[in-house]
Amino acid sequence: MARIPDAFIDDLLARADLVELIGARVPLKRQGKEYAACCPFHDERSPSFTVSPAKQFYHCFGCGAHGTAISFLMNYDRLEFLDAIDELAKQTGMEVPRDTVQRNANPDGQALFDAMAAASAFFQKQLLGSPKAQSYLDDRGVDTDIRARFGIGYAPDGFNALRDALGTDQRQLGLLERGGLFSRNDSGRIYDKFRDRVMFPIHDRRGRAIGFGGRVLDADASPKYLNSPETELFHKGRELYGLWQVRQAHNKIPRLVVVEGYMDVIALFQHGVDTAVATLGTATTPDHAELLFRNAPDVYFCFDGDRAGRAAAWKAVESVLPRMKDGRQGFFLFLPDGEDPDSIVRTEGAAGFDARLQAATPLSQFLFDSLSADVNLGTLEGKGRLAERAKPLLAQIPDGAFADLMQQRLTELTGVGARSSDPATHVPVQRVQRGRIGHGITAPRRSLVRSAILLLLQQPALALELEPPFRFAGLRQPGIELLVDLLGLIYDRPDIGTGALVEHFADREEHAALQKLAAVTLPGDATTLREELLDTIAQLNRQTLQQRIDELLAKQRQSGLDDDDKDELRGLLNARFD
Repeated sequence: MARIPDAFIDDLLARADLVELIGARVPLKRQGKEYAACCPFHDERSPSFTVSPAKQFYHCFGCGAHGTAISFLMNYDRLEFLDAIDELAKQTGMEVPRDTVQRNANPDGQALFDAMAAASAFFQKQLLGSPKAQSYLDDRGVDTDIRARFGIGYAPDGFNALRDALGTDQRQLGLLERGGLFSRNDSGRIYDKFRDRVMFPIHDRRGRAIGFGGRVLDADASPKYLNSPETELFHKGRELYGLWQVRQAHNKIPRLVVVEGYMDVIALFQHGVDTAVATLGTATTPDHAELLFRNAPDVYFCFDGDRAGRAAAWKAVESVLPRMKDGRQGFFLFLPDGEDPDSIVRTEGAAGFDARLQAATPLSQFLFDSLSADVNLGTLEGKGRLAERAKPLLAQIPDGAFADLMQQRLTELTGVGARSSDPATHVPVQRVQRGRIGHGITAPRRSLVRSAILLLLQQPALALELEPPFRFAGLRQPGIELLVDLLGLIYDRPDIGTGALVEHFADREEHAALQKLAAVTLPGDATTLREELLDTIAQLNRQTLQQRIDELLAKQRQSGLDDDDKDELRGLLNARFD
């Protein structure tokens, strides 16, 4: 099977900004030359996840997760390898060799997407033959263009319509079941999950159907809305309905409006508000928040004004706060009782809805208003309670002007605040000293070979300062073979970075050791590291020379030396003192 060229991957990783990539999904805080965060791959309270922009490498000291921009996209966004390559290439303006992509396509993965696409096409075709479903959409004012734009369809009544149409063999049945389109009863019988429902396909960032939402036509039926179950393609806590259509409508999305349901998104698009998305039957998650701000600087959360709506808004606040980097804005629009975005935009049009958005409550105001709703700020006790409630929330905001302003606002309201000059709340950033690993763990004393490997992992390009063949290659010491392999790999791939270098040895027993060494931070600039490497290699060469001298002297004692041996020994002894 053809492979994507190593040179392309190295160039792609060299151009990618790992800090920007991860920072768009995980709140990072600068610590010296690196960035830290709570690990996105396991639960923890103290940050043990580090990102090195110089090495283009991330590492968690807690769970051991590590890798490059490609592996992060695969693990965090749950992308396949080729999809991660494609996503990163788009961000960096590079073009993946298309013939390589086509030859390496995962047939099973593509088959599942094809099955979902076939189901979506089936539902759309059924809509054309269902006066009842068309009448429902007509009554809601959804025209044919919007129906086509969102791929709206209809799942016929009965238990076997989709199965009979597409489940032509066991493999196809299996694919449709993996896609969440079938249910299975206690006796093992498979039947259509969606029946007599208007169908709304959910698309991924590449416009592929990955799941569905179905709305009943019979008012007495329940549940009113039914979503696809969690599958290998569909994760409701990470997807936003309508985002694909918003991306198609805008090269640069000015804002996103988060509403509650499919029909709210449809109605807003129908009336010209083409920046609406919806969560899929779940509260706003941290992954939703990352996805929202990754696509637009301003996010408006539109909820009912009742108790449930305000509770949903508070869930959104908790997810958004750790992602409120400078330049991002969050707002909350609460609708009058009995109204929803569909009814508002029908009555007031796009201009009226936009006016409501302009008057939306900023996140900062909503946060402090909510925290102080039952607090008497006219008393010291009330001010103390507000400060106690607010501090842990404000501590989640990434460092920057917004964080400072929120602390300032807390001080204005209460007279107290977590100021950076307050020794009780100031946590100094620990500098990583030479020979120390993150979290203050002292690194074990290193051999010369280990030191050379460590220096190469800091800056792989330093290997190009060394001229092969390498004299020390014959030195009988642990790690020499690995060091020579590292140098050879860097010579073959001069643009390779730390992350890719470590990943290359994933199948070797030395991988864990390389992973730990890659996470070590050494002080000093490029010149200092270069001098250290050259000095280390010089010492290894001297040890190699001495090793050969010792061999010849041992041979002389045992059996004597021939003329060639004597000439070699004289040369080595002279070289030792050069």
